[in-house]
Amino acid sequence: MEAMSVGILAHLQGKMPFKELAAKTAANGFSYVQLALAKAISDVDSSLNKLSPGMAQEVGGAFAEKGVRIAVLGCYASLVDLNDDVYRHNVDRFKEHLRNARHFGAPIVATEVGGATDPDRRAEHHERLNRAMEEIVEEAERWGVTVGLEAAQGHLIDSAETLAETLERFPSSCVGVVLDPCNLMNPARFDNQDHTIREAFRLLGPRVVSTHAKDLRREPNGSLKETAAGLGELNYPLFFELLERYKPHGFVTLEAVSEPQMQEAARFVRAGRSAARNHQHT
Repeated sequence: MEAMSVGILAHLQGKMPFKELAAKTAANGFSYVQLALAKAISDVDSSLNKLSPGMAQEVGGAFAEKGVRIAVLGCYASLVDLNDDVYRHNVDRFKEHLRNARHFGAPIVATEVGGATDPDRRAEHHERLNRAMEEIVEEAERWGVTVGLEAAQGHLIDSAETLAETLERFPSSCVGVVLDPCNLMNPARFDNQDHTIREAFRLLGPRVVSTHAKDLRREPNGSLKETAAGLGELNYPLFFELLERYKPHGFVTLEAVSEPQMQEAARFVRAGRSAARNHQHT
């Protein structure tokens, strides 16, 4: 039985020159990364208008030489900002990532969409998101790259339902889902987490292009605290069972881990996925 692969958000290993980061990722045993250039790499300027095929191939090549793939480029920027200049900058930066993604060897560029900073202006935030998505989808289709949208608490898209609505509005095959089950939870939903996880796969399963693995535990005051996968109360057996049913061999990337927790969290994910796969084949 081959070992299931697992990835890591590259910057959780620290911000450093890209060749060092590639070597460290390989040494830590991760076969792919989600790479947010500005957060992870110290020796390359990845600000707007600076990306190029040459730079992308240099960075991607350094990871490839170490046997590490860049599964996802993270370009976390609000697509709903009401400030025109900030909005324009963020959309242009995302499009620039899409244009260069394949030179990094990355099939996906991912983001959460941003939060409604002014609850009284939600309609305007939604309008911004739709305008941004029109441009972004066109760019993604032009370059044959997938946009990975991730729902998160506090963002305009904060649930499987709101994400499904956006997918319905933009049915392009270049729009997919980065599924993080913890990001769908609030204290009420966590009480009924199995339903939340099942609904997420029912609504989004066919469109999932990558997943994140962290964990949640309930604090004495009832709030939820993020921790490394395997150290909390998320029903991972259910999550892995559904993941292997909908997207066998899909990307699973560790999030919310400190360096001392990485190996144990990776083992937890590998074991959980293997168990889910064996269960499907019995």
